[in-house]
Amino acid sequence: MTARHAIEIVLTRPATDDELRRARRVVALASDTSRTRLLALQRAKTPGRALRALRHRLDAVLPIDVLTTHYPDLQGQVLLNVALSPTVRTAVRRAAAARDQRPRDFLSQAVTDAVARHGEERAWHLTSRLEELLVEHTPEELLLCAASTLLSHPYRQPRGKCASGPS
Repeated sequence: MTARHAIEIVLTRPATDDELRRARRVVALASDTSRTRLLALQRAKTPGRALRALRHRLDAVLPIDVLTTHYPDLQGQVLLNVALSPTVRTAVRRAAAARDQRPRDFLSQAVTDAVARHGEERAWHLTSRLEELLVEHTPEELLLCAASTLLSHPYRQPRGKCASGPS
């Protein structure tokens, strides 16, 4: 039995009206307002086959950067499908061989490490920025500013309403 897999399509640039029209003739798509992220359902036995089939169907129609499974698998992982140039593919094969790994395992580890590094760098940057603000302002001033920003946010709950309980 073939299942339907939700696939997210990340484009290198916003899709034009003509590109979206041609792509929708091939597969049903949902688009975000920026037209750089699309969502499609693809029938296939496995998520990996769904990614490959969708890339095969849409590669000539859209400027695809990355395809990903929209939902994590049972191990909590999301599959990526990235079209690599021959030069990059050769470099990955060589680097994987030097580490006695399969290219897919090498890439998986490289992406995992990069995401972890990015998270650590972001946390460090936020911490250092907060320390800079605390040098310039008192904690009370920062709290007042944060509260003011939250209260003026257009998506906040109306006065008298509580998000966790009835009014």
